[in-house]
Amino acid sequence: MSTTEVIRPQQLTAGTRKRGVDYYIRKLGPIYLFLIPTFAFLLVFTYYPIFSAFFHSFFRWDGVHGQFVGFQNFRNLFTVDMQFRIAVPNVLKLTAFRVTVALTIPLLAAEIIFGLKNSRMAYFWRVALIIPMVVPWIVLILVWLFIYDPQMGIINTLLKGVGLDKWTRLWLGDMRLALWCIAFYGFPWISGLNLLIYLAGLDAISPELFDAAAIDGASRIRRIRHIDIPMIGGQLKLIFIMTIITQLQNFQDVMIFTNGGPGLSTFVPGLVLYHSAFYYSKMGYASAIGVFLFVIILVITMFNMRFMQSGVEYSPEG
Repeated sequence: MSTTEVIRPQQLTAGTRKRGVDYYIRKLGPIYLFLIPTFAFLLVFTYYPIFSAFFHSFFRWDGVHGQFVGFQNFRNLFTVDMQFRIAVPNVLKLTAFRVTVALTIPLLAAEIIFGLKNSRMAYFWRVALIIPMVVPWIVLILVWLFIYDPQMGIINTLLKGVGLDKWTRLWLGDMRLALWCIAFYGFPWISGLNLLIYLAGLDAISPELFDAAAIDGASRIRRIRHIDIPMIGGQLKLIFIMTIITQLQNFQDVMIFTNGGPGLSTFVPGLVLYHSAFYYSKMGYASAIGVFLFVIILVITMFNMRFMQSGVEYSPEG
């Protein structure tokens, strides 16, 4: 090519693109190789169990031998298994209670902290309410087991101390009260994570809106109702679906508190799944329960994402 020959833009672009692809392959190829173990573990320990559960839910399977039974496992959930038929209303009650608590109590605490004029006090209470997050979950349950203890528990001891002996109960041994005792666990229900989410949402609201509300003479209650709650709709939506997913899957609390008792009064679907798989070796039936919970959670999540509006969100650029 002579010095006076003009290089066409098409040739320059094609050559640059070719050299660019070779460059990225040479430079980034080894990096992507290091990601192979991560994806391999993800496939083996996350995605494979999911597909295995779907597949074996159609089998009478004990973990080794299997016999295809079609939808029989799913039919047995609501026609044969008394535990599961009791467990579904129980988990709905616990979920409804926990969702109500998650959408109200931490929000109230966040509003109080957010409204403090003294920044040091606000920081102190934020830290004080978040500290329980670092306490192991099992420790909290053991503390509440002691609180409910019929002999040395705090509740019965206080009732006896004020002369209300007839109000003492076998709290976790009473079929009418055991489920609600499990629901009450964690009082005052100020989840550190939910509190942080609400505080982050409140901090993101433009101060101009608060100034405008103050000029208009809006009370604190009206400001919360007409500004704060609509503007943190995204946070409310997130906590709503996170709480539902957590509660529908949760069975550890019930297993430690009562293991489903007294009788069948506190069984939840997750505990029925656990018993079916590890007490009775009914792995196929347990897989069917897992698939059922997966479908329910997926439907609720899709409904939440599609139809529940998160309110008007402020955008500084808007």
